[in-house]
Amino acid sequence: MPSLVLTVIGDDRSGLVEALANVVTAHGGNWERSQLTELAGKFAGIVVVSVPADRVDELTSSLHELDGLLEVSAHPGAEAPTALPAQAQHTLSIDLVGNDHPGIVHDISAVLARHGLSIVTIETTTREAPMAGGLLFEAHVVVRLPRSAEVAQVRSDLERLASELLVDLDVSEQ
Repeated sequence: MPSLVLTVIGDDRSGLVEALANVVTAHGGNWERSQLTELAGKFAGIVVVSVPADRVDELTSSLHELDGLLEVSAHPGAEAPTALPAQAQHTLSIDLVGNDHPGIVHDISAVLARHGLSIVTIETTTREAPMAGGLLFEAHVVVRLPRSAEVAQVRSDLERLASELLVDLDVSEQ
């Protein structure tokens, strides 16, 4: 069955997931994976569904029934996931905490891009600093390590950046 990647966003309120699931199910679709969250009063996320080939267009058209409730865009997924060689399936987990300021995500992602690392997941948040006042920025990043990656050099570059940004950093290979 073909996969569709659905991006969704709407004003946060109860019943949004049910409304989307109703449309998917009504067209023979199967909800496979999702990452959904509330951010700044909006409900947003990504959902992967599989649907019978002869019902893809019907499901895609029916997503417009959700207009006014959710904005949904459908994108064709890959036919089959590309398997990586066993040596390329290692990941690097990066946890960062420090005073919030503009540019942290830019700087971290630039180091990762320079090393040709692909981000698998990135989760960021800000929260009140308990004693100092202001905001703390927290990030958890998981990147895929190809065979050619020089983990020691990646770690060194991230530690140098953490020192410049004045943030705490923990890097672990998995």
